Amino acid sequence: MVQISINLTHEIMTMISVQEAQTIILQLVESLQEKEVISLDEAMGRILAQPVSSSLNFPYWDNSAMDGYGVRFEDVNQSNLDYPIILDIVAEIPAGIHPKLSIQSGEACRIFTGAMLPNGVDTIVMQENTRPEENKVIILSPPNYLGEFVRKQGIFYQAGTILLNSGIKINESEMAVLATAQCSTVRVYRRPRVAILSTGNELITPAERLQPGQIVDSNQYALKAFILKNGGVPITLGIIRDEPEMIKQKILEAINTADIVLSTGGVSVGDYDYIETILAELGGEIKISGVAMKPGKPLTVAKFDNGCIYFGLPGNPVSALVSCWRFVQLALDKLSGIKGDYEPKLITATSADELSSNGRRETYIWGQLKLINGEFLFTLAEGSQNSANLINLASTNGLAILPIGVTTIHQGDIVTVLSISR
Repeated sequence: MVQISINLTHEIMTMISVQEAQTIILQLVESLQEKEVISLDEAMGRILAQPVSSSLNFPYWDNSAMDGYGVRFEDVNQSNLDYPIILDIVAEIPAGIHPKLSIQSGEACRIFTGAMLPNGVDTIVMQENTRPEENKVIILSPPNYLGEFVRKQGIFYQAGTILLNSGIKINESEMAVLATAQCSTVRVYRRPRVAILSTGNELITPAERLQPGQIVDSNQYALKAFILKNGGVPITLGIIRDEPEMIKQKILEAINTADIVLSTGGVSVGDYDYIETILAELGGEIKISGVAMKPGKPLTVAKFDNGCIYFGLPGNPVSALVSCWRFVQLALDKLSGIKGDYEPKLITATSADELSSNGRRETYIWGQLKLINGEFLFTLAEGSQNSANLINLASTNGLAILPIGVTTIHQGDIVTVLSISR
């Protein structure tokens, strides 16, 4: 059973809800309208910017769906083991050949899967129901119906109709469709440009020698991977020291070159947290300055006159990624031109472990989501659920959600899980 706490503190009253934050963010985002033409080889992962149609039918012509014999249905529909029909084999037709002959009554052709049907053939008898003898074939069992194992021209797609709609992401299956339609070039929306910067005197790059008190900046690498995974172009601006003027200049550079800016650190309430003040000085309209979620509470979102949207993410690596998975991913989807309702991918699963929260904020607990015997199972990641512990974040593909007021999900209970796999 789910245990509910009604002792909600004043803390959540000063922050907006997760759903409110999602609504505000999506209202800020306007889909990109800039388009470009690229080769089919470059199209994987891109978003179609216009509907695609083809002048070709698919299948391109009538062809065989089976290895067997091409026949006239009226010649063989009465055959059976006691009275088999015997036909003359007048041709062998492999795939890739344009047959010139016409099959007459009493004749058959040996034909293979995908091969074009010659004139006169209206049905395929699968080879398991036949017995060849020299230049003849004995039909041991009749076809079930006229046209059996025949793929008619245009049965899957008729030339001139819409093949793929705009606003869809080109994945493996769409690549196959575009290739089949001989679309050697594709019109797509340009990729969103996303600037990344980290703030903090304590941060160093992975290549630097670690000194006492310092922290390796993992956020640059995590956020760059996140952007690439979601179809954006990352612009890495490096580590910025906690010096207001330096931060201001780098943010100004970012908002003038990117559609979205992701910064980590500097958005809490410490003495060195300057981001909100700087955003306001640069003309940013701050729309969000805190969300009732854990991890990820100190989230700042601002919009600039040039359309750039600024996400000031928490410095803790888990908090930064959870904020991206919950909010930035939806913003990137809409910005990139993907058509849809822009809702997080929520899955109902059974919890393999007991999950707990203080109930004061919507809580996201990371772990592994698996499909077992047709049902989803959520397993808690081993180790502490701490926003600074990125070690047990490895292999995470789901975040169990405990709403405000819910303090416990027992083992075996149903839980809503945010799927973060793409």
